[in-house]
This record gives sequence, structure tokens and C-alpha cells, in this order.
Amino acid sequence: MGLINKIIYMKNSIKLNYEDNYIRSILDNTKTIAMIGLSPSWNRPSYFVAKYLIDRGYKIFPINPKISGKKILGQYVYSKVSEIKEKIDMIDIFRKSADIDQFSDECIHAKPKFIWLQIGIINKNLAILAKKHKIKIVMNRCPKIEYSRLSGELGWAGINSGSMINKRRIIRPINTN
Repeated sequence: MGLINKIIYMKNSIKLNYEDNYIRSILDNTKTIAMIGLSPSWNRPSYFVAKYLIDRGYKIFPINPKISGKKILGQYVYSKVSEIKEKIDMIDIFRKSADIDQFSDECIHAKPKFIWLQIGIINKNLAILAKKHKIKIVMNRCPKIEYSRLSGELGWAGINSGSMINKRRIIRPINTN
């Protein structure tokens, strides 16, 4: 069963319960990701998450108003999600919990299928808004970790992912460009 019923209770009493199939469905049905707070620094978590996802075939749109117009990982940097002309499947937010409310309206207005808040980031207001607009949301998780766990890649490093598989399962083929 793996981590199917992992339940996390946070100090603001939000119960986070994501089944593996829910996470897998999001990763399988995402092609484009706007990453709010993507850093140009190679040693920041947002940078190596973006690099990992690009290598797995996802198209990343960096959102960072401080360096808009430049490039991160070869991708043009936007100052806000509304500047992106393509349909966005997921918005992944790398900002602290206290900053999330300022992005809520922009996220909802972009009409993504999914909103993803990184590890340690939980926002009850955004969760309510997303549900109201039929947008699936994941909080307090990392798409890189979830992808590697569900695809079996995490086990390659000898880490027990809680998933028992006898063959390599890839959610999306690794980009060889």
C-alpha cells in the first residue's frame, strides 16, 4: 500500500491526505508548470526541482519579478503568471506560507488544473479557493520527490520509498535533449 494513506496534521489543523493515485494523476496530466519563486541560484531547491522536472519532459515557466526578462535553465523568466500566453497545467509555488495569499487571485485567474505548494507550505485560504474553482491542490509536498518516489527512481539510490515494484515505472520518459 505504500504511502497511500499518509495523513499529516499541521498546526493550523488542516488534514492533508493525498493518495498515491491522486498525486500520480496530477503528474501524469501535467505538461506545463509555472513555478512562482524559481531562483536562478543553482544551489536553491527551486532550481534543482525545475531542472529535474525539465529533464523529465515538463515545460517550465519561471516566475520571478526580480529577474524577469532573463533566463533560468534556458527558460524565459516572467514577472507574473498572467504574462504567459500558453495554457498552464500546474502552478508550483516556492514562496513561504505567509506570502501565498498575495498569489491566490493570480493563481485562480490563470485557471490551471492543479496548484502545488512545496514542502512546509500550507494555505487554507488558497485550498478553499482552489476547491471552489474545481482546481486540484497539493500542499506540503514536492513534485520532484513525489515523481521520483512514484516512478521508482528514489529506490535507485537505496531509499525505501514505501512502494514495492519489481520493474522500473516511469511516469514520463526522461528528456534526452
